[in-house]
Amino acid sequence: MIWLGIDTANTPLSVAVVRDGELLVEEISAMAVNHSLRAMPAIEELLAKAGLEPANIDAIAVSEGPGSYTGVRIGVTIAKTLAWTLGKPLVGVSSLKVLATNALFFTGLICPIVDARRNNVYAGAYRLDAGKLMEVIEDGHYSLEELIQQLEKQEGPLLFVGKDTAMHEQQIVKRLGERAEIAPLHLNLPRASSLIYIAAQSAPETDVHAFVPEYRRIAEAEANWLKEQGKEKASE
Repeated sequence: MIWLGIDTANTPLSVAVVRDGELLVEEISAMAVNHSLRAMPAIEELLAKAGLEPANIDAIAVSEGPGSYTGVRIGVTIAKTLAWTLGKPLVGVSSLKVLATNALFFTGLICPIVDARRNNVYAGAYRLDAGKLMEVIEDGHYSLEELIQQLEKQEGPLLFVGKDTAMHEQQIVKRLGERAEIAPLHLNLPRASSLIYIAAQSAPETDVHAFVPEYRRIAEAEANWLKEQGKEKASE
C-alpha cells in the first residue's frame, strides 16, 4: 500500500511517501516558505523521486491541525482535492500527535507545543500505552499558564517537543523544574512519515467532502465579529 503524507499545519513543511511500511522518500523543511507555493511542487518532486504517478497512491494522510489557519487550510485543501480526484481514502491526524510521535519511546508524558501568540500555545499531552500514544491532556488552545497548571497535576517526567518550545522554555523550566525535559532539535519538526504511521495504525478513513480542519479555536476575525454582535444585541 502506498501512502502520501502531507503536513503544512505550521511553518515547517513535510511530505512523505511510504510503501508497505517502508519510507521511500521524505522532505522536511523548517524555513518560512509560503506553503501555497511550495507544497504541490514538493509532492510532485517526491513522487518523481520514488518513480510513482499520482494514480499509484493508495491513501492520503494529512495533518488536520491545530496550527496556522492558512497552513492547515492549504494542506487539507490539497489532500481533499487529491483524494477526491483520485478516488482515494483520506485520513486526518492531529498535528500535535504527529509531533509527539517523534518521541514515541519516551517513558513519561510527551507534550507537543506550537506557539499561538500572546503567550498562548496549541498543545496536548500524550503517554505511550501498549505501543500507542494515548491522549492525557486534550489537544487545544491554552494559555501557557493554563497548560503548566494542568501539567503540574501529572506525575513523572515531561518531554516538550516542537520548535516553538524554545520560545517558552524559560517559563516552562522555571515552573516545572527538573521534571521538564526539552527535546533535541532533530525531534522538533513534524515528519510526514510519522503522520502516515499514525494514519495507517489507528486513524479511521474520513469522508472527503465532510472532512474539515481541527483549528481548536475560532479565528481572531470571527471572535471580533462575535464580540461586535454581542455588543449590538446588548445595546438593543
